Amino acid sequence: MTLTPELDPFKLAKALSGKHLIGGAFMPAALGKTFAVDNPATCEEIATAAFGTREDVDAAVASAKAAQKEWARQSARARGKLVAECGRVLANHVEELGRLVALETGKALRTESRVEAGVLADMFVFFGGLGSELKGETIPFNPDMLTVTVREPVGVVACIIPWNVPLLLMAMKAAAALVAGNSVVVKSAEEAPLTVLRVAEIMNTVLPPGLFNMLSGFGPECGAPLVEHPDVKKVSFTGSVETGRIVYKAAAEKLIPVTLELGGKSPMIVCADADMDQAVAGALAGMRFTRQGQSCTASSRLFVHESIHDEFVAKVKAKVDAMVMGDPLDEKTDIGTIVSDGQLDRVRSYIKLGEETKGATKHVCSAMPADPKLKKGRFVQPVIFTGMKNSDRLCQEEIFGPVCAVIKWSDYEEVIAQANDSEYGLAASIWTRDIKVAMDATRRLEAGFVQVNQNLVVQPTLSYGGVKTSGIGKEASLESMLEHFTHKKTIIFNMK
Repeated sequence: MTLTPELDPFKLAKALSGKHLIGGAFMPAALGKTFAVDNPATCEEIATAAFGTREDVDAAVASAKAAQKEWARQSARARGKLVAECGRVLANHVEELGRLVALETGKALRTESRVEAGVLADMFVFFGGLGSELKGETIPFNPDMLTVTVREPVGVVACIIPWNVPLLLMAMKAAAALVAGNSVVVKSAEEAPLTVLRVAEIMNTVLPPGLFNMLSGFGPECGAPLVEHPDVKKVSFTGSVETGRIVYKAAAEKLIPVTLELGGKSPMIVCADADMDQAVAGALAGMRFTRQGQSCTASSRLFVHESIHDEFVAKVKAKVDAMVMGDPLDEKTDIGTIVSDGQLDRVRSYIKLGEETKGATKHVCSAMPADPKLKKGRFVQPVIFTGMKNSDRLCQEEIFGPVCAVIKWSDYEEVIAQANDSEYGLAASIWTRDIKVAMDATRRLEAGFVQVNQNLVVQPTLSYGGVKTSGIGKEASLESMLEHFTHKKTIIFNMK
């Protein structure tokens, strides 16, 4: 069956209302409950989502468990071909998916959502091509024994995803899990359940029924029973540190493996010799201003050398001032909205904290939308704070919003120490023309994803994941698929 792309996101949202996808088919919540999904640009309800509970989890996991056995019997290359085909089919729905994710998350279509939908398709094609890399080893243990290892799937994998980039993060988890021979139950974020549900519907036109299931709901009622379910053999979670700890404890009770991608407070160190224009562009990309700063890897701590500090800040502010804030579905819009009332309150509280911080100066950027239809939307202007110290709360706590702290520095040893003075260790970058400085910084920066003179987002084939409280494990690469979605079995044949 081929699905026709639906380019009206409002119509598509209504069509997806009130449903899980279990066993290859749409199903209402077992208890018949739903919750509202709104458009962050207007705060008007656009759809409902199924309110998942333990009963729904039981059905989805049972379906996944039944499908996984036959799926694992297929060759890895055969599985990879089907997963890659999912990517090719999803590529035909990029515009549809981009519009729908823009509608439910408030991310601008042109600068964010359409791009994410494209990477979603690419991620499935990438992992699909890795099917032939699920290889074992021959070990020269004893000349009278044939000793080999094989990679085997873990079973049913729970993928719990956030709302900021739901398509990308779902793809990194699910594509790797499927190619490795596992089945999947995705639990979407309550703020963004619709586009992931549509992806599940599209993929189920390619995959065997029950292999890829999607539940919507809230953490206590849906997420917790999923993690705790005895037939779930692996959990891959992206979200807050607080929730990550809860997931980790629950998984530890069952002694099952977990992958955790948690928070970040990424440092961007700009040296005196940096290419100014390149570094300014890097700050714009790194801070994810077009995503309203709602990113784990956002370069929200900018360490700028004192000799170029004022010029750098002025140029960054001018660039952000030129960005248009407006309707996420409008092609002219650069910056969309904050996703929820709770997140908006959080961002505003940190802006107020910055205003009250001794020595800090507030630089408000861009402009609120003029369209009266957007008056009730969750818009907030990006803010750059200068005069900050790394010990300030604004520089230590993850905000997940368009709030950036600039810290002036003069001593290289001191700035490296300050960059590492954080509980987080997800990403970092160094901006310099001096290769020796760059090499030294990449060795010493305590982060899992370090870049020089650029701030790329997650890419297929680049191992991605943090250290310290930013998480456990890696994603988006061959190594991550092998290490986190299979286990190694050793087999010995006595040849005597």
